[in-house]
Amino acid sequence: MLRVLIALILFSGAMVFASDYSVYSPNNYNLRSEPGEKILFILDFSNSMSEYLDGARKVDLMLDTMSKILPYIDTNTSVGLRVYGHKMGFTAIDACRASSLLVPISPLNAGEISASLFKTKPKGMTPITFSLKQAVKNDFLGFTGKKRIILLTDGGENCDESPCVYAMELVKVRKDIIIDVIAFNINDENDLDQLQCAALVTSGKFYTANTAAELAKTLSDSVNTKKNVKAKILTDY
Repeated sequence: MLRVLIALILFSGAMVFASDYSVYSPNNYNLRSEPGEKILFILDFSNSMSEYLDGARKVDLMLDTMSKILPYIDTNTSVGLRVYGHKMGFTAIDACRASSLLVPISPLNAGEISASLFKTKPKGMTPITFSLKQAVKNDFLGFTGKKRIILLTDGGENCDESPCVYAMELVKVRKDIIIDVIAFNINDENDLDQLQCAALVTSGKFYTANTAAELAKTLSDSVNTKKNVKAKILTDY
């Protein structure tokens, strides 16, 4: 039943947003930030990010790539960082609220974002929808103009919410927020459907990265850096 519902939502969303949406491949995924644009990274620090891919932990691959692209973000672009899954919590409810804005959205803060990332450890659940709600309600508060979320996750929502349903409700009242999704090493079709839907209905971009090289390529292109970023295994994390 869930697959049927998601398919119907994707179809109806495609009818509304067909002129703005396409599924992106490693060769054409590209987010070009506009002057004055506000970008919020929402990054996955759930326990599964400790798993290995291409000989390194997924979290290490993410950190290495982020550390390379941050210095090359356009200085006219304000950027912030929210993470989730970085705390376990005493109860499931606590774990499903483990989402924090580590660096508020502002220009010229690449160093602060990088430092915050390397202090954060993967531990808990995957509260994607709660993180999106917090971003929309709090993190973008007071900002005008175009706002973009870049969500990177290695799994689907596991806190009894739906990013797809939330995105469908969001676009009824907000037209200024776009959600781009990077699905990192995800194989579950239902999870992919939910994440693709969240991107589609907000006119965002959806991408699946299944190797370290694809992750580096995708994150680099997502902020239109001029440097060719390559994947690397960290040894000091």
